[in-house]
Amino acid sequence: MRLIINGEAQTIAVTTLTQLLTALDYEGDWLATAVNGELVHREDRDDHLLDDNDRIEILTPMQGG
Repeated sequence: MRLIINGEAQTIAVTTLTQLLTALDYEGDWLATAVNGELVHREDRDDHLLDDNDRIEILTPMQGG
């Protein structure tokens, strides 16, 4: 499947947002995710199916000031 992840096109074999996060080695409760500009809550990631050309934003907190 072709996805746009944080602005970069990638081809990856996943069907759900949780599978994508696992494949990209994102872990932890402190992630924010959006698909096509819509926030996807942590509890909904297992059920959120991805489609070709979806735009995914994955945000992680930064430490420091």
